[in-house]
Order: sequence, then C-alpha cells, then structure tokens
Amino acid sequence: MKDYGDDLFKGTAWYYSQYRPLYSSSLIRYLRNKFSLDGKSNMLDLGCGDGRLPLRFSDWFEKVVGLDTEPEMIQEAERISKEIRAENTEWLIGDLEKYKRNNNTTFRLVTIAKAFHWMDRPRVLESLYEMIVVGGGIAIIDNYSPNEVLLPWQQTVQEVVKHWYGNERRAGNITYSHPTVSHEEIITGSKFDLEIHQLPSYEQIWTLDSIIGNHYSTSFGAKRFLGENVDLFEKHLKEELLAIDKNGVFKEQINTSVKLALKKV
Repeated sequence: MKDYGDDLFKGTAWYYSQYRPLYSSSLIRYLRNKFSLDGKSNMLDLGCGDGRLPLRFSDWFEKVVGLDTEPEMIQEAERISKEIRAENTEWLIGDLEKYKRNNNTTFRLVTIAKAFHWMDRPRVLESLYEMIVVGGGIAIIDNYSPNEVLLPWQQTVQEVVKHWYGNERRAGNITYSHPTVSHEEIITGSKFDLEIHQLPSYEQIWTLDSIIGNHYSTSFGAKRFLGENVDLFEKHLKEELLAIDKNGVFKEQINTSVKLALKKV
C-alpha cells in the first residue's frame, strides 16, 4: 500500500465543505432502513472529511464518531456540528488503529464514503470486525464507475487540469494509483458477508464556480499545486467551459453504489 504522507488533503477542507455534492436522501433512507436505526447504538465514519455524511445520521444514534487524518477536515466537522447543534458527535484526528488503542466502543454502522481506496483495506476490515455488533456492518459508498464515459464538459475540465497540473495524478507527496483489487473482492476475502446495492442516479447542477471549487476539494486538485498559476488556470478553464455553454451551467447524473460488509449471526 502506498504512503501518501500527511498532506493528502491539505488546503482542501474549505472547498470540500462548500462545493462537494451532498449525499442523496435516498442513501440516508436506505441505510436507515437496512440497519433498522432507532436512535440507539453508535456510528463511526472513517475518513469523515467535514462530517457531511455522519451528521445526517445524528438523530438516529446515541453517538456519532468521525475520524480523519486531516486536521483541517476535523475543524470543519466541528464547526458545522456546532452550527446545527449536533451535540452527540465526536470528531477525532487520526486513523482506526489509533482510535482502537484508546477506545472500546462498539458500532452498529460504520460508513466509509469515497475513502476506502486510500486505506489498507484488508487490515481495516479485520480491525473493524470486533468493533461491530452482530447485525451491524460497514457501508462503503462511492460514485466510482470504471466504465463511465465523460461528458464533453467533463472532458474539457480534464484536459485543462492536465495542462496545468501535469499528466500524473498527484496525491500527497507522491502520485495516485487506483487499487487493482476491487472493494468487492476485498470484502469477500474478509469475515464479513458482502451485499451490493445501487441507488437511483440523481442530477447535479454545476456552475463555473462550483466546478472549480469542487476541483480544489480533491487530493489531486489542491490549489497549492498550482503555485502562482491559480488565476491563469481559472481563466483558462472558465473560457473553455463558456465555449461549450455560454451560461456556464452544466449537468451530471451521479450514480451511488453501496457495498455492504455485514456481520451476521
């Protein structure tokens, strides 16, 4: 497993909380029903970012815990949870192993949203197994579609990004490579039972500002990689997108898959 260093999402947290698409209500309803959530037991979110997913479940658990290795993300999660008065939340900087050394809390639901690919996946599943109550499980959530065809405006964004950031996808202090073994295979090889659920797609509306902001929220698109070229990059991207749609409004259908690792009797 690659070591991406400690700065993987450095400088991205504000853009993350402002511009990342929200998770759909259908996802929240599905997990609430699937795990028969009733306000009891606990929830853990690994790689919680700004807390946007676990905060949607704060009414359905006694306690919600979010872990992230990026201090800026935890600061955002704390800020947002105070704003909405979600008082049963706990936000911690660190990884699962660090948390386990200091806590013996058990969980009904563990969520890992768009973050599992960064982790030592077999080790994480092994560590989580004893932390999850019987009947509970892990929901691994992502929008990754290996056969997805980019829309013309998305292709344009990708070309402009490559022009200014280079052909290699940077990640922390090295470059990113997608895991060659699927999440499904990793779960199948663990103690958990695998179930896969595909949610209905939903439409996301993008503007020039939200496209740029969302890009800056990613590990490979961190603004710091541009150095003094921030204004030139933004001007170039806006010009190219406006050539496609003079109103600067674009649409995307977002697909969400949920891979469940269930701890059965």
